[in-house]
Parts: sequence; structure tokens; C-alpha cells
Amino acid sequence: MEVGSLPVELWRLILAYLPLPDLGRCCLVCRAWRELILSLDSTRWRQLCLGCPECRHPNWPRRPHLPPVSWREALHQHALASRTWTQNGSDLHSSACLHLFRRRKDRRVWHVGTVAGGGYETLRGALAAAGPYDKLVLHAGVYEEQAEVSLKVPVEIVGMGKLGDVSLLVSFDQQCPTARLCNLVFMPAWFSPVVYKTSSGHVQLDNCNFEGCQIHIRGPGTCQARFCSFAQGSSAHFLGVAISLMDSCEFSGGDSASVTVEGAPVSERNWAFKHLVALAKTFTMMTSNGSTEISNQSGKDSMGAGSHGNKPLEGVNTMEDWSKQEVDWETNWAKQKCRDSLLPGQDGTMIEEDGMETSSVSSEEDDEQDGVKSTCLKLSYDQHGLAHLSKVDMPDSSAFPALLSLSAELQRDAEARDLAASVQGCLLRRCLLRDGKGGVHLCNHGQARLEANVFRGLNYAVRCIQNAKMVMLRNEVCGCKASGVFLRLSAQGLIAENNIHSNGEAGLDIRKGANPIILCNRIHSGLRSGIVVLGNGRGSIRSNQIYGNKEAGVYILFNGNPVVSGNHIFQGLAAGIAVNENGRGLITENVIRQNQWGGADIRRGGDPVLRNNFICYGYSDGVVVGERGRGLIDGNHIYGNRGCGVWVMSSSLPQLIGNHITHNRMYGLAVFCRKDTDSAVGREGYRGPENFNEEGELMAWESDIDSEDERFSSRRPITVALVENNCISHNGAVGVYVKSSEPLNVVANMVKNNTGAGVSVIQSAQLTRLVGNCVLCNGWTGVTVDGECRVELRGNGVYGNNCHGVCFRGDGLIVENDVVGNNAVGIRVMDNADVKVLRNRVQALRGYGISVKERVRGVVQENLVYQGHPTSTKTPIRTNTQNLECVVLNNSLVTPSTLPAHLAFTMTNRITASVESGCHNNGSIFCSIL
Repeated sequence: MEVGSLPVELWRLILAYLPLPDLGRCCLVCRAWRELILSLDSTRWRQLCLGCPECRHPNWPRRPHLPPVSWREALHQHALASRTWTQNGSDLHSSACLHLFRRRKDRRVWHVGTVAGGGYETLRGALAAAGPYDKLVLHAGVYEEQAEVSLKVPVEIVGMGKLGDVSLLVSFDQQCPTARLCNLVFMPAWFSPVVYKTSSGHVQLDNCNFEGCQIHIRGPGTCQARFCSFAQGSSAHFLGVAISLMDSCEFSGGDSASVTVEGAPVSERNWAFKHLVALAKTFTMMTSNGSTEISNQSGKDSMGAGSHGNKPLEGVNTMEDWSKQEVDWETNWAKQKCRDSLLPGQDGTMIEEDGMETSSVSSEEDDEQDGVKSTCLKLSYDQHGLAHLSKVDMPDSSAFPALLSLSAELQRDAEARDLAASVQGCLLRRCLLRDGKGGVHLCNHGQARLEANVFRGLNYAVRCIQNAKMVMLRNEVCGCKASGVFLRLSAQGLIAENNIHSNGEAGLDIRKGANPIILCNRIHSGLRSGIVVLGNGRGSIRSNQIYGNKEAGVYILFNGNPVVSGNHIFQGLAAGIAVNENGRGLITENVIRQNQWGGADIRRGGDPVLRNNFICYGYSDGVVVGERGRGLIDGNHIYGNRGCGVWVMSSSLPQLIGNHITHNRMYGLAVFCRKDTDSAVGREGYRGPENFNEEGELMAWESDIDSEDERFSSRRPITVALVENNCISHNGAVGVYVKSSEPLNVVANMVKNNTGAGVSVIQSAQLTRLVGNCVLCNGWTGVTVDGECRVELRGNGVYGNNCHGVCFRGDGLIVENDVVGNNAVGIRVMDNADVKVLRNRVQALRGYGISVKERVRGVVQENLVYQGHPTSTKTPIRTNTQNLECVVLNNSLVTPSTLPAHLAFTMTNRITASVESGCHNNGSIFCSIL
């Protein structure tokens, strides 16, 4: 008979009444019949799957409202898994066929709870009569034994009726190779909370409930539990197991960990080991094929992965938005910004020098007209030695490094690849652990693999300590009262593609030598930090999305030393990355954006390497180096932040090398001498070490901190904060703002096109050295130095600024600089300055080349001053004739009519050579002027 003889719909209606064996036979008729049978997935196969007393909904307990991909395949997987206990090869005769025939013929079914048909009243009596692989069917009722019951032969115990009709108050001790228990409710006997234990055999638990009791599995014994519920504090304990499987189980209401895995896997193996390994690998492949299941469902509470990628999110101020906002320097632009968003130490620090220079073209150049510019002689300064720093445009979001997928990460990392492929210890898959104290506790070299589970409403989800090792893939961890995942005491493992969110403490807490690999997770919406690394904790944190946490996205302190690479850290309510209390770390190639406070916050002995990151679009500063902060800040793109690009406290010792600090609303680099306030410390998520005390443990972190020699052995030692080879441009205020009580070296930087002055030194109790910098085309004075400041200007190029080239009121040196093309006075020395102005090359487009006013003390000697206009009647150097404390001698004037063609080139070489010979011992890179 062919299918085509009747309509397909009618055949489906007929076939919907067939039992499972008949459906299987129909599949063997022909291809057309097979396709017809397979088309019954949502009808007959669904009925058969849900009607099976040995299993529950395929997506129970996590998402029972969602249908599986295939009901037939779910029933097929259940049938395969439910037969594992019968695959014991040790009892087979020489003829497998004869043995299977014998087993099928001789296997008996014993009824317990009824005397009809030769049944037994007690479970112990039925077990005494049962032979190998017999089946005991328990009728509805409560069965209690007053002493421990030993299982000495392989047996199957099945409850009749619905789950809950048969209850056991029995403590089993399995001494046989294999056993199966199905459709039963276990409650503790009066003498022991342990209802089942085995130390050598294999037990299979299907569709059972455990209420207030425990199961204990000791290696080489094994366990396979499916569709079981552990309620009222029930738990499973695994000691030294080589492998055990917990699939689609629910744990709830415990006052301790729901699953405890302790001890290294024993080398001895029982018969079930190879079968369970094969089954576990099948699970892993199925989970990998459906890797987006967890993220697709749980990701609806937050933005999708596409929103976390390489483009700014909605509501983000891009540079185009910011460029539309006008800046009013006369009314102090900073007043437009909400005071709540200012960092402590920033109030009242807005361009204080502007009040001193409100008349950019003062009386000394009032008689010069704008038309002079069209006929004056202009020296060229385009080919200066730092031109390469000015050619880098501000990157857009397309320049962000893309997040790598897990497969790409595993291809790069052999250790992570081996971990992902390993199957050993306890395998917990598709389980729900909720509303208890703890989820999974691994200790003392224990091993576990956690896949596609949901941890919800616990004190902690996973605790891995004492050299334990785990693989944690595609789980959801949410609503924990403390940290979601906690690792310490040299714990290791792979944590990948998990959704960790909405926890009361850190999403991941790594400490005391723990060294996990954390890849491709979403860690978000936490009530504190995303990841905390402390107490000599390490780890490799790569390609994660860390966002929306109330405190720092990644918090490193107490000598924590992780590698943080390739992550997207954004939209946090505090700092993106905070490094405090002698924290360290290698922080590279991350995208840190749209955080409320500093993109990176370093203070109190923090000493990280911050390299090649994108730190942008923050609602405060890009990088904050607070009190006693250190670190190497190298090659980062710091732009588009509403505060400063880099905010540095003068008591810190950072090295800022090769960064691009551009398009920030306030200062490019600001150095302050104020002390941190409590609010400044708290804003990035730091609440003091007492909050990191876990379960009453005493922390003596001081003993964990390495010596200074070890910590800085791989880095150039410095005793003065260093700012070298950076591009600081297009910022909304001063390029480099210094209000410091400590020495500072600013060497070989490009400072250009900032709205305020290029470099402004407001306070400098100790020497600030500006060496070999190019200060170019800024909106105000090139370099301004206030009174009582100690500053050395040596070998700088100060070009094309909108006001004076150099305005100097302090004490120090102005030596061998190139001050050319500025819109007012070239070098302006005034007030009570005590300064030596030596061997500079100066040309001013308007006004005097060098102006020495008021009670200035010092020497103006051997300077080369170019006349800006051939008809100008002004003297190139203006001095106060009544001031006898300033010596002016041996300066040269070069007019357009006397200028040799080769002179500019010759003088450039001389100045450059002098600068390099004078400062080369410091290892700095200097500007090759012109």
C-alpha cells in the first residue's frame, strides 16, 4: 500500500494512534513512510514523549514552556540514556547473543506493596528474592526500612503510577556493579540523611524526587541522574569520581552547596566509565550545536550582541554630536557640565590662566594690524620631528577590535582548547539550581564540567577552591546574593560563553592564586563589579562583554595580576577598569567606553600595564591615575570623553607613552596635587577591603604583596612621572594642565589644536621639565607658566598658537626652543619671574619677539630673533630700562633683507644638536625642530 492512495492528513490521523513499536516498524517500510512518520513530531511523538513515566518535558527544569527542537529526537535520546545501566559488559558470557537472549528470557518482574500475584509486602523481602537485572515494581505507598538496605545484585526499582505515589524512607548501599531507580520519592531514614551511596558500582536515577536527603558517590563509582528533583536542601556529593552525569535536574532550598565535588578523579575505572564518557561527549556536541540557546533566551533582558559590537549604542554622544556644542571660554565652558559628573579635584580647575590673559593682544602689540600677516616673513615649521604624531586621525567605532568567538579563541589557545575538550569528574548539564545557599562547590583537586545550566537566587552559584578545576560553558548565573562564580586557592578552569548578570557582588571573584581562563562571556547588570581579581589572583580575561555593572567592570586590587585582553567594557556606572591597592595586570586591546567614571582608574599602588586600548565616550575622564598610582599607559586611544583625557595626581608615578589623547571635552592631560577624597575613592567601586571578606575569612593581603624589585623588574624604573611621545590634540580645554607638587617630565609630545593653551603650568613646587615637545596651533598661548612655578623649557617647538608663544611668570630656564609663527609675542616674561632665556630662535607674527616686563630677574642671551615684518619699527626684544636685575646681551636680529637662504636650515641643525646632546642621557625622544 502506498502513501499516495490516501491524503497525507488522513494518514497522519490514522498513524497518531500507533504505539511506539509500531511507529518504528512503519519507518522501516520505505522512505515515503519514514518521512510520513517523522512528520508526526508535534503530534504523536510529542504525546509519546510527555506520556513517558520515566522522563519529564525535555526542557525541564529550565524552560519547560519551550518545545524541544524535535520531540522524536528527545525521546530517542531518553531511550539511549535510560539503558546505560544495562550495558555492563563484565557479566557477559562468551556469546553475547546467548547472554542477551538469556537475560531477556530469565528477567523477572517483582511487585512490591501487594500480595496479589505472588508479590511482596516489603522492599527488603523483594530484594532478597530478586535475581540479576530483575525489575521491582513498587505500588503506591510509603516504604520504610529501619536499617540500611544493601543492593548486592543488579536490579531495577520502579515506582508505579505518577511521580509522588511511591515514597521511600530507605538508605541504600549499592554493592553491585549496576542499578537503576525510577519514578520514586526519596526521604531520609531516621538514622541517616544519606539515602543512596556507592563506591564502586554505577547507579542510574531517572525521574526521582529527593526531599531533605543526600546521595554520596565515591570513585570509582559512577552516577547518572536524569530529570531528578533535589528539594528541601537535598544535595549530591561526589568524592574522587572519574565521571558522573547530572542531566536536567533541579536543586532548590538548600542551606549548603547543592552539588559538592571533592578530590581528584581516581585512576581506577568501573565498567560504566567508557559509556558515560561517550554519552558526555554526545551531550557536549549537542550543547555546542545549540550554543546560542541560553544567550538567545536570557539576553532579552539586555541589549543583543549586535548592540555591543563595533558601533556606538543609541543615546551615545559621538564626536559629531559634541562638535555641535559651542564652547564659551569667556563664561567658563565647564559651568555647562553637571557638577555631579566632575571628578573630585576638578572643581575650580578650569583654565585658570585665561583670566590672566584675557587680552590676547595687549597694548604692546595694539599698533600691529591684522593686515601685517599678509606681508610678513613666515618661517616654515611643517617638517618638525614629531609630524608623525599629528597624522593620526581620531578613530571611529569601526576601528574597535572585534570580539572573537569562542571557536576563534580556542584556536589561539591550546590550554583552553584542551580544557574545552576534557570530560572528567562530575558533568552537570541543563540543570536548574535555585533558591539556596550554594550551587556547585568544587574543592581539593575536584573536577567538574558545567554546561547550559541556570543558577538563580543562590548565595553563590559556583565556588571552586583548593586546586580544583572546572569547565563552565553556556550557563546563566543571576540573582546571587554574593559573587556569582568564586575561584580561589589555585583553582583553574575555563569559563566561556556564560551569561552572568544581576548578582549582588562581583559576577566573578578571583583570588589567592586562582588562574582561570575567562572567554566570551556576558557579565552585566551586577550590583557591584563585573570581575574582581585580588589577593594574588590571576587569570586570562578575553573577548568578554562586561557592561551595565554598578561598580568597576574589572576591579584589580591586593596584588591581583590578570591578563585583560580584547574585551568590550561599557556602560558601567563606575570605572571601566579599576586598579587599586597594589593591583597589577596586563590590560591590552580592550574597548572601554561609555562608563560613568574613569575608563581606567589607577590609584593606591595600582601598577598595571595599560596598552593599546580604546578608552572613549566616557561620561567623565578617560584615564584616572590617583594617589600613589603607577603603571605604564602605552599606545592607547583616549578620546571623546566628557572629562579629561588623562587625569593624574601629582603623588602618582605613571608612565604615559605613545598615547593618542584627543577630542576630550576638558583637558587632554591634567596633573593635580589634591588628595583623593572619600567620594573620589568610592566612585569607581572601591569600598574598602572589608567588603571582600568572604564568609568571615581574615585577609592579610600585605603578606601576599611581592617586593618592589620583583614587581618592577620588567619595566623601566622611574622616580618622576613621565609623559612621553603622546599626541594630545583637539581637546576642549588646555592640552597639558599642570597643578602639581611633585616633579614631572613632559618629553617629545605633540600638543596641537587644543581649544585652550597648549601647556599650562599653574603650580609646580618642584621642577617640571618640558623637553622636545611640539606645541602647535592651539587656541590660546602655546606654553604658559604661572608665578612661583619651577619649569624648564628645553628644545621645544612652539608654533602657530593663537596667542603668545611662551608666557612665563615663574622660575626656570627657556633654552634652545623654536618659538615661531605665534599670533602675539614670541616669548613673554613678566611679573617676578626669575628665568634664563638662552639660545632660542624666535619669530612673532605680531608684537615683539621677546618681551621682558616688570621686575623680571635673569638673563636673555644669545637668542636669534627674526623680524616678523620688514617695515616694523619695534625693537625685537622689549625690556624695562628701569629693571637692572635682568641682563640682555649677545642677541641677534635677523631681518628679511639680511636673511641668507641657508640660514634657517643651519640654525635648525644647531638647535637640534644642542637639545639632543643636552638631554640624551635620559633616553627621551626629542623633537627634531623644523
